[in-house]
Amino acid sequence: MITVRRVAVEETYSLRAKVLRNGGPPEAARVPGDDDPEVATYAALDADGSMVGCVGLFPEPCPDLPDHPGKGWRIRGMATADGWRGKGVGGEVLQAALDHVATRGGGLVWCNARTSAARFYERAGFRVIGEPWDDPQIGPHVRMWRAV
Repeated sequence: MITVRRVAVEETYSLRAKVLRNGGPPEAARVPGDDDPEVATYAALDADGSMVGCVGLFPEPCPDLPDHPGKGWRIRGMATADGWRGKGVGGEVLQAALDHVATRGGGLVWCNARTSAARFYERAGFRVIGEPWDDPQIGPHVRMWRAV
């Protein structure tokens, strides 16, 4: 059983670094914009209160869809702890992010998804836009989006 709640972005750095930055130090998970007051960060906590999943939602228009109506929101720093993947944790934190957008009038939600996560996002209604590319530091990616 998990609980999803909004948390300060700094609380997610340890999990983000472990999952997304090859186990680097927590500060390696910091990204530009983390300190924006509109950033919303959600975490999934297990029964013991340990963080097992997280997602950050940043106010940022999608560069490939600049004329899309509504505000743009970028998903960043989405991570699920080892042993928790495939158990609905990612879906729960993603839904919290989508609900956040919906309560603020909707808009366009997008991300630069690792290609290994593209099917997860497709199941949540995201569509690929553009061509895949390789980020030399963290691997192959594809941009995805959906309206809320």
